[in-house]
Amino acid sequence: MSRATARGAELFLRATWARAYVRLVGSFRQPEWLLTDALFPNLGMCAFVLLYRGLGASRSMEAVAIIGGVLVTFWFNVLWGMGAQMFWEKQQGQLQLYFAAPCSRMAILTGMAAGGLVSSTIRALVGVAIGVFVFHVQLAQVSWPVFAAVFLVTMLALYALGMLLSSLFVLYGREAWHLCNALGEPVQFVSGLYFPVRTFGEVGAALAGIIPLTLGVDALRQVLLGPAARGLLPLSTEIALLAGGTVLLLWLAARALEHLERLSKQEGRLTQRWQ
Repeated sequence: MSRATARGAELFLRATWARAYVRLVGSFRQPEWLLTDALFPNLGMCAFVLLYRGLGASRSMEAVAIIGGVLVTFWFNVLWGMGAQMFWEKQQGQLQLYFAAPCSRMAILTGMAAGGLVSSTIRALVGVAIGVFVFHVQLAQVSWPVFAAVFLVTMLALYALGMLLSSLFVLYGREAWHLCNALGEPVQFVSGLYFPVRTFGEVGAALAGIIPLTLGVDALRQVLLGPAARGLLPLSTEIALLAGGTVLLLWLAARALEHLERLSKQEGRLTQRWQ
């Protein structure tokens, strides 16, 4: 490795840590917020579990709802903590600092993703605790290394999507802001967070599989529940699709950031508020 490459890698890592540090400190600055942020979002999951229990559905359906409910935390962090973050920075007049910083913009977004992933994981653990200790969810014999690999590739795909959305939201302004508002509940439904994706039928499930969250939820259910998950595709296929999607989304995010940087230099108004 050349000295220039080593310096570039060091700068990338330092910029990533600097941006992640802000999110980590901010997440724990008000510890009492962790209770409300972690507990209240899981109430919807509890409602679905109680609904399945009241209808006499199998215990595996309760586990399906719990796994989906836990992953809702990550989706909203991707949508608002990643997708809308740079748009907020623009409205606050701070986006120009990102373009003036002598580091890669991808390093800044990677730091956002890393910090958001840690804080979201802590909140998601509350949902896991509710499922295990309150509802006594029943899992199949789990291979934890496989689970860790599937969880990692799912998070990479989701936060790569967040990086792309972040650039698009800045580029298209308030129109993308409305799109961010519109993506919350519909994506939860289409991704089958509270029911097996196969319920949509072959065509509907194939279309829903375009969203990384859909494949990630289904893959994690297959690891944790086995045949009771009623998986959409073989686990190896879903992992390969998530990995390929991650590479594609990261490439698109990098191209989008380059386009934003060109606009900021050519037009000189990209970082102005309300534009």
